[in-house]
Amino acid sequence: MTTQKKKQFGVWLDNQHAIVVGYPDLEGSSFAILGHVVHDSVPKNSSENAGNNHEIALTRKFFKDIAAIMPNVDEMHVTGTGQVQEQFIRFLAETPQYRNAVTSESTSNKMSDEALITFISSHLGAK
Repeated sequence: MTTQKKKQFGVWLDNQHAIVVGYPDLEGSSFAILGHVVHDSVPKNSSENAGNNHEIALTRKFFKDIAAIMPNVDEMHVTGTGQVQEQFIRFLAETPQYRNAVTSESTSNKMSDEALITFISSHLGAK
């Protein structure tokens, strides 16, 4: 009988940047950086309403770009600064592909890639 490894991912994000950590392949024994995603900046707009709508659309695109790196998530830990991680978790909960993923969250400052890998490993552990 084979034991299937859980598809675990970690994401550090703020309003400008996201770093995705996960197993590079199903046989991988340790986490690695899978990608960096940069949030497009909102250009100045003469209409506040149009500017807000554009910001919402860019944030949604940012979240979709992050999610594209993590297909078929079983378990995920989201961390970062501000409230953006809560918005990202809500976005995932509304997306059918990620609806059943087990998510946890915490708040943390920006850290190096190596420190993030260690941080995510401690939260998700090798299962």
